[in-house]
Amino acid sequence: QVRVVESGGGLVQPGGSLRLSCEASGSIFSRNTMAWYRQAAGKQRDLVATVSHHTGTIYADSVKGRFTIDVENTKNTMHLQMNSLKPEDTAVYYCNVRGLTKNLSPYDVWGQGTQVTVSS
Repeated sequence: QVRVVESGGGLVQPGGSLRLSCEASGSIFSRNTMAWYRQAAGKQRDLVATVSHHTGTIYADSVKGRFTIDVENTKNTMHLQMNSLKPEDTAVYYCNVRGLTKNLSPYDVWGQGTQVTVSS
């Protein structure tokens, strides 16, 4: 089994910064894509940023220039550095990881989410 755990959320003032982490573990043979999504209360889940060999790194227009992904490949860990945070960034942030297990079965796993609240 593959497991995904997010961390790093919390309460921050507008203009502040947070760094989220997503750690994938378990029976991982390959990790093809990692992505951050977010879902504000009462709204749909939207893509924030994604990284893969196929696409490179792609950011939603709403976060471009403010958020940055970096990946620690040997640790199967992805970070989302969030700067210049705005109240509209408030949401539960979810990590999604896709790839192949050690028996070469595809996996598509979501973490439980971490709450980010931007408020004065």
